Amino acid sequence: MNTVYDCSLYELPRIQNRTGNITPVHNNLEIPFAIKRVFYLYDIPGGESRGAHAHRTCHQFLIAASGSFEIFLDDSKTKRIVQLNRPYIGLHIPPGIWASEVNFSSGSICLVFASNKYDEADYIREYHDFLALRNSKNLIR
Repeated sequence: MNTVYDCSLYELPRIQNRTGNITPVHNNLEIPFAIKRVFYLYDIPGGESRGAHAHRTCHQFLIAASGSFEIFLDDSKTKRIVQLNRPYIGLHIPPGIWASEVNFSSGSICLVFASNKYDEADYIREYHDFLALRNSKNLIR
């Protein structure tokens, strides 16, 4: 079963140029899984939060494409906060971890790569359900 210590920060490659930088991202190379879905969060008022759920099988990889925010991670035993504030640093969140994106700076963009297409059945949206599943050890495949 995954813990908050299985949530890893990755430094992505940067191709630097005087006119701006590029960070390439490839399946199973820079991102530790095959990407099936990409989405991004934006226009989040400063100080607001998003997320507050876990996944049964989906891996996610979050990047602060602009601005900054923190990710509150919880495995039902241990809690951890990770700040993202550079567009070449990403956080891999494996299945079974409760995650909330919090403390967005104004104008932030959170880019998310996911291992699964959207499937509502994969989401655990109620914290008490998350705790029950973690305690039953039936959460992760």
